[in-house]
Amino acid sequence: MFAVVRLRGTPGLSKKVRDTLEMLRLKAVNNCVLVPETPDYKGMLEVVRHTVTWGEIEKETLVELLKKRLRSEGDKKVDENTLKQLTGYGFEELADALLSGKVKMKSFPKLKQVFRLTPPSKGLKNVKEFYPKGDLGYRGKEINELLRRMI
Repeated sequence: MFAVVRLRGTPGLSKKVRDTLEMLRLKAVNNCVLVPETPDYKGMLEVVRHTVTWGEIEKETLVELLKKRLRSEGDKKVDENTLKQLTGYGFEELADALLSGKVKMKSFPKLKQVFRLTPPSKGLKNVKEFYPKGDLGYRGKEINELLRRMI
């Protein structure tokens, strides 16, 4: 499973790129979504590689992301009890189910599918260059370090 984080804004983007960002549900800078590693999504990520960064998310990072940034309807923070009521899973079990592909975030309509993150502590290197010189594009397991700084 990929974690995708939008790093750049909308000005100057083509309609194709804007539409693809909309399909990925990345409407604002520092938003993060989880997508499966399928050829369709990989193609979408290649289209928007000038505005996002992505990589394989690890379980520990996903659990931390869910605990601190998961929201329900009305932008309410979700705790363990609320999560069990809405999904039947705890944070650890939900992370396992998401990573194994048993469930998707859209399976739970009362939970928001987009995680709103803060700008990373210690900042970004460069949002105009590709990884490893800058911050855009595919970064593999290194996405976990960036996500920890943004949670």
